[in-house]
Amino acid sequence: MKEISVVELKINPMTMIAGEWMLVTAGSEERGYNTMTASWGHLGSMWGHGGGLPTAVIYLRPQRYTTEFVDREEFFTLSVFPGEYKKALGYLGSHSGRDGDKVAAVGLTPEFADNTTWFREAKLVLVCRKLYKGTLEAEGFLDPTIVPDHYPKGDFHHMYVGEIVKVLVSEA
Repeated sequence: MKEISVVELKINPMTMIAGEWMLVTAGSEERGYNTMTASWGHLGSMWGHGGGLPTAVIYLRPQRYTTEFVDREEFFTLSVFPGEYKKALGYLGSHSGRDGDKVAAVGLTPEFADNTTWFREAKLVLVCRKLYKGTLEAEGFLDPTIVPDHYPKGDFHHMYVGEIVKVLVSEA
C-alpha cells in the first residue's frame, strides 16, 4: 500500500459504498479488533477552516459487535476491496466476531499500524479519527416510511463522523 493525499483520491462514493461495500474496522493487535461489512456511509468535507476537514460518516447498529470497538478506539478504518472479495465481504457482514475468527475464515490478512487495523488485500483504505458520535432518532425522520421499514425494533444506527487522516491505495 502507498499513502496518497486525500485530494488525490479519485472515487465514486456511490458505487464504492453502496455497490462495492467496505469493511469498517476498529481495534489493534494488542487490544483486539473487529470488522463488519457496510454498504451505507458518506464521504465529504465538514467543519475545519479553509474548505473543511475531509470526513467519512459511518452508521452502526448498537448491537453490532464492531460498535464496541469503534466506541472504544480513537480511530476506525474503511477498507474497500476488488470485486473478487464480494463473497468474503458478504460473510463478514452476516457473521459476528463474537462467535469466532471470521477474518481467518475468509482468508484476509490484517495489517496493524497507527493504532488501528486494515487489510492487506484492500485496494483502498481510509484511516479515520473519530470526531463525533450521535444516534439517529425517530423524531428526525421526515419520511415516515423509513422507520418501520428499517427500524421495526427501534435499534437506530449510531452515526460516527471521522476525519480522514490517511489514505492508502494498493500498488498492485
